[in-house]
Parts: sequence; C-alpha cells; structure tokens
Amino acid sequence: MLSRKGIIPEEYVLTRLAEDPAEPRYRARERRARFVSKNGNCNVAHKNIREQGRFLQDVFTTLVDLKWPHTLLIFTMSFLCSWLLFAMVWWLIAFAHGDLAAGEGSPVPCVTSIHSFSSAFLFSIEVQVTIGFGGRMVTEECPLAILILILQNIVGLMINAIMLGCIFMKTAQAHRRAETLIFSKHAVIALRQGRLCFMLRVGDLRKSMIISATVHMQVVRKTTSPEGEVVPLHQVDIPMENGVGGNSIFLVAPLIIYHVIDANSPLYDLAPSDLHHHQDLEIIVILEGVVETTGITTQARTSYLADEILWGQRFVPIVAEEDGRYSVDYSKFGNTVKVPTPLYTAHQLNDDRSLLDALPLTSGRGPLRKRSMAVAKAKPKFSISPDTLS
Repeated sequence: MLSRKGIIPEEYVLTRLAEDPAEPRYRARERRARFVSKNGNCNVAHKNIREQGRFLQDVFTTLVDLKWPHTLLIFTMSFLCSWLLFAMVWWLIAFAHGDLAAGEGSPVPCVTSIHSFSSAFLFSIEVQVTIGFGGRMVTEECPLAILILILQNIVGLMINAIMLGCIFMKTAQAHRRAETLIFSKHAVIALRQGRLCFMLRVGDLRKSMIISATVHMQVVRKTTSPEGEVVPLHQVDIPMENGVGGNSIFLVAPLIIYHVIDANSPLYDLAPSDLHHHQDLEIIVILEGVVETTGITTQARTSYLADEILWGQRFVPIVAEEDGRYSVDYSKFGNTVKVPTPLYTAHQLNDDRSLLDALPLTSGRGPLRKRSMAVAKAKPKFSISPDTLS
C-alpha cells in the first residue's frame, strides 16, 4: 500500500518499486558551480590577497562595502573613542591648571564644573554633539582650552560627515533597487520567425522606471585553447542588435528578450541533448540602467545553466488590456508552454532547412508547416518584443 502524500517523498514511492536490483546504478554528474547566482551575486572567493593596504587607501568605499553589523560597530566606536580621547585631554587641562582640587577663592578655572574624569567625559560629549546643559563651559582663562574646543568641534564634524555619508550610501545603494528587477527562472529556446531563438523574460515590479535600460548577455564556459591552455571561465559576448539601434529597452512592462541563434552566436552548435546532459554552459544576463527617482545607476544580474534552459517552449502572454488600461499578471511570469520545435542545432537547420518539415518536434503535434525564408535576410541578432507579441 502506498503511503500518504507528504510522509514519504514522492520520488521514492513509485521509482523504488520500478527499480531492478540487477541493473547497475550510475551516479549523477555533479552540477558545476555558478559564476553568477540567480539573485545576481558573483560566486567568486578572493583568497591570498597580500596587499591589504590598498583597501585602506579608499576608506570610505571600504566602510560602505562592510556589512551592517560591522558598520554600526565602527560608527559607535568612532564616537566613543573620540569622546574618551578628548575627555582625557580636558581632564589633563583641568589637572594641570589645578581645577580638580579648587575650593572657594580659587582662580577662574579653564572649564567650569570639572571635578573628575566623569565630568570631563560629560563635557566632551556636550562639546562634540553640541548639547549644552549650562553646567560646564570654557572660560577665557586658558588659551589651550579654547584651541582644544575648536579642534574637537572639527573632529566631530568630520566623524559626522563620514559616518552619516557612509550610512546614507549603504541605505541608498543601487542593488536595493535591483531587488525589484526580476528575471524568469528558466530561459527557453524555440522557433521565432523560422529561426531558433534563445529567450528570457525580464520585468520591473516598481512603477518608477529604469531610464536608458540596457541588456547584455555573455556565455561563460570552460574551454581549451589550441595551445592546450585551459580557460575555466571563458567569457564570450552574445552580439546584440535591434531595429532601433543599440540595445536599450523601454521597461514599462515585462518584456521577452530574445537572441537569434545564427552563425555568429556561441549557441550555434547547441543541441537539446547538451541541455539534458548538463553541458558546461552558463549564460549571464545583465540589466543596467539609471533609477528614475534617485539618478543612481543600478545593475541586476542573473544566470542560466544548461538544465535551466527549456528546449521547445515559449513564455505565455501575461499582458492584457482591461478597462482601457494594460494589466500585467505576474503569477504567470515564468510560465511556459510547449511549441513545435525541431530537435536539432541551429547549425544543422541552417545547412538543411528541410529539417523543419521532416524531423519530429518536441510538442508531438506533427511536422512544422514550411515557412518562407525570404524574410530571414535582414533579421536582427537581438530583438525585444512585448508579451503581447510573443
């Protein structure tokens, strides 16, 4: 009797019953490490950096790059250390002038109402954060005290400017805006206008737009040069063009971005079997633009491994016109459907166009209707179309 759903994982209920103990078992191929994760973080660890002093040459950027707990700790310690340092200076001035043991009839002190280190510490806080309670103040008796007062004010302003600027930059970092720029979980390869295309969907969840948004794609794979040199992360740009020139997009609604796989494409010899066997392939997508509200340049990144590319599928439309305006259904953002697609590489299809009619298709609906190839002479390598046209 089969167990209830949820008690035993589904993959163990039926597959274990169908196994033949006599058949040899094969270990699945280990999945390669990502160069760029799905959320855009680069999966690179920097080790054995000997010149650590280079980071101190740009202290502000180093502080901004620190994690929040470290930043808050440095923020707190910078104020505490400066208060304690100048408290010691005020206590030494009072001690040298004889103000700590002063009684009635004593000369005018350098700073009034300083009788111990605690009172000197309170006066240091009052000077640096401009909190005056009226109990302690600097007199004209000691020129050195006036000089220390000016110096502490300058140091306090510098600490405030650096730390508050650092916190502002951390809260307004560009990657915060990139959190609302989303990509489809899977990319697809299917026919569009009679040619194989690599397609993905990108969208912006905010109403404020990304100005001058551009998209770049790269293929990262392990290669070996003719001289025998192994390049573990060989990056190849995917050529991009569109009808309006450049690669700028108007990201007011989710768009399907597609790259025509032609003779200049690094995916020209990619076959469906390569995706099933987890070929050493990673496609990086970079969306960059200027945030409309802040004017800061932001960048969103993602990547697709071979097993995250679906052959013979396309994205379902998610933009519809309702009540005189366009409505976007994000619940279907990553949904795909199967479409007739030949199980051959773009190279093979380019050499023999009759394969579009003769070969079986992934959808099982029969042969694909023959299309005229006269319109394929001037097709761009990279195109962007709204979901309503997909």
